[in-house]
Amino acid sequence: MHTPEDNILLIKARLSEDFNLPATNDKEQLAKALAEGINQLIQTDFARLINMLYRIDISEKLLKETLEQQANEDAGLLIARLIIERLLQKQQMRAQFKTQDNIPDDDKW
Repeated sequence: MHTPEDNILLIKARLSEDFNLPATNDKEQLAKALAEGINQLIQTDFARLINMLYRIDISEKLLKETLEQQANEDAGLLIARLIIERLLQKQQMRAQFKTQDNIPDDDKW
């Protein structure tokens, strides 16, 4: 099982495809660095941001609710936190459903 620090490093590696992120295992520092890139995309390439959110599987409903409820907050930072939380959820699901060694061969597919 990964530690929380390992999870942040895995998320950073996943997001490095789209952003130049600093070497950190602090979730809030990662969110702030990611927010800068997201704000840049909001200004310059909104279609790319939407595509990225779709690939990561950010709920459109959750995104809209978050932005409406916290309208005075930095949209980039709010979106960054949603991205990080979604990627953490995905990692937890993968770890939970990883092939278990204690399943008898007869029961495996």
